[in-house]
Amino acid sequence: MKFICDKQVLLNAIGTVSRACSAKSPIPALEGILIEANEAKVKLTGYDLKKGIYTSVDADVQKSGSVILGARIFGDIIRSLPSGDVTISMGEGVNVSISCGKSEFSIVGTDYADYPELPSVDSSEGVSIPHNILRDMISETIFAVSTNESRPVYTGELFEIDEEGNLSIIAVDGYRLAIRREKIDGNGERLSFIVPSSALYDIEKMSYEEDDGEVKIVLGSKHISFTIGKTVLVTRRLEGEFLNYHKAVPSEFAINVSVDRSFIQRSVERVSLIIDDKIKNPLRCTFGNGMIHLVCVTSLGKAEDVCMVDGNGDDVEVGFNNRYLLDALKAAPSEDVKICINTGAAPCVIAPVEEGNNKFLYMILPVRLKAGE
Repeated sequence: MKFICDKQVLLNAIGTVSRACSAKSPIPALEGILIEANEAKVKLTGYDLKKGIYTSVDADVQKSGSVILGARIFGDIIRSLPSGDVTISMGEGVNVSISCGKSEFSIVGTDYADYPELPSVDSSEGVSIPHNILRDMISETIFAVSTNESRPVYTGELFEIDEEGNLSIIAVDGYRLAIRREKIDGNGERLSFIVPSSALYDIEKMSYEEDDGEVKIVLGSKHISFTIGKTVLVTRRLEGEFLNYHKAVPSEFAINVSVDRSFIQRSVERVSLIIDDKIKNPLRCTFGNGMIHLVCVTSLGKAEDVCMVDGNGDDVEVGFNNRYLLDALKAAPSEDVKICINTGAAPCVIAPVEEGNNKFLYMILPVRLKAGE
C-alpha cells in the first residue's frame, strides 16, 4: 500500500471516523482505523460494534492495500506534521511509514483481516433531510435524553415522520420532555424509529463539517445509516416501547404567560449562582401579575430576581430544577416563549407564543417545595 494525500484532508477524515473507535476494547483492532487504499480513493473506517463511521478522501494511490492503525497515534502523528502532502506506505508485514517534508515516522499496524465487518443496511425505506434542519432539531432536543442505561429505549431519540412529511423528534428522561417539529419532503410513508444519542451527537458534529446538503437516512431491520456527503454513519436501532408523549403533555392550561426568552434565561442564571453540584436546592418561581419572582435559598445564602412577563400567574408557586429549566430555555428556537402551568404540582410547558405554532415544546416536571427553601 502506498498513497499521497493532503495533510488537512486526511486529518479531517481521521477526526471524523475516530468518533466511532473504541477507547479501550478487548478487540485491539477496534481501537484503530481501518485504512483501505484503492484506485484514486482512500477509505477510512472506525467501528466500536455499536456504531461505525466511514468516509473516503481523494488521494494519489500508487499501490492498493489495507491496514489498521491505532486511532490515537495515527491522529497525533498526522496532526503534528507540517502542512503539505503526506505519504503513507506499508512495507514488509504491517510496518507503515508516514512522511511529510523532512518529518518521518515508522509505526506497526495491524492486519486488516482482524477488523470486524460493519453491518449492512440494505433497504429502500428511508428519507432525506436538509442537514442544517436535522442538526438544529438534534441540538434543541438531545439535552433531554436519558442517561439511565436501565431503560435503553430512552437513551435515544424517537423520530416520527407522517405521510405529509411532518418530522417530529422526541427526547425524554423521566423528568422532562423535548419535542421539535419541522416540515420536510417525505416520501408519503409513515416512519418511526429510535436512534441512540451517541450516534446523534456525532451526526450533529458531522453536519457542522459539511456544506449545504442533505442527510440521507436509510432504515434497516436492526440498523440505520446516515449519509452526509462522503461520510456514512451506521448505528443500531433502539427497540422498545417509547413514551406516548401525546398523552403525557397536558392539553389545556389555566395560566399562560409570555416572556422574552433571553430575559428569563439571564434571571435563572443569576439566581443559580448559589447552586452547585453539591447544593441542588430548587428554584422557587412565583408567577405574579406581569412578573415572575425567582428565589433560591441554599447554605451559601439567598438569591432573588424578577423577570417581567406578559400575563397574570395568579401567584402560583412552582419549584424547578434550575438546570432543567435552563436547558429548555437555551434550546428554544424563538426569541419569545410562553410558559404554561396549571398548578405548582403539575408539569410546566414552554412553547411558542404564536397560536397554531407547534414547532417546539419542552415539558418540565416541578420539584416539590419545602418550607424555607
